[in-house]
Amino acid sequence: MRHSDGGGLTAEQRKRREEVRMRAADLSEGDVKVPCIARELRVSEKSVSQWRRAWALGGRDALRSQGAPGYDGRLGPDLQAKLAVWLEEGPAAHGWADDQVWTAARVRLLIGRKFHLSYSVSGVTRMLHRMGFSVQMPGRPAAERDEDAITAWREATWQEVKPSGRRPAHSSASRTKRA
Repeated sequence: MRHSDGGGLTAEQRKRREEVRMRAADLSEGDVKVPCIARELRVSEKSVSQWRRAWALGGRDALRSQGAPGYDGRLGPDLQAKLAVWLEEGPAAHGWADDQVWTAARVRLLIGRKFHLSYSVSGVTRMLHRMGFSVQMPGRPAAERDEDAITAWREATWQEVKPSGRRPAHSSASRTKRA
């Protein structure tokens, strides 16, 4: 069982948390009850119970800090460089001919196909950000865009079809006195 040292903690804060877990182990060795340990260390009973289980299974080593959390480097720098080259080739080069947009879901599929690794869509998004890619908007409007037609539609058609500010709703009024 791994404990969480929490994201974004400094080395000093991780050290302090480890000291608290070790103190909990000392108290557990003395047969001190979970609620008493939690009260003394100012932590939840749930945390104390989790630490006790980890301690029972793996001793004091199981309570040591795991270091700063970070991503699992399954796609190391060399593979990320290959991925970057494929992304630069564009989606059409990899089977998506309908448009030239890389989505996180498509990149996830590409990683699965090329490297036989599975990432979540959010994991792909974070990795692409670390690689220097960002969400992009089109650099120029679509060639088919007709500003005059858009303006005419907004002024005529939209005014006819747009909903009013308030939707009609059923009344909930009731009589409180007899007529």
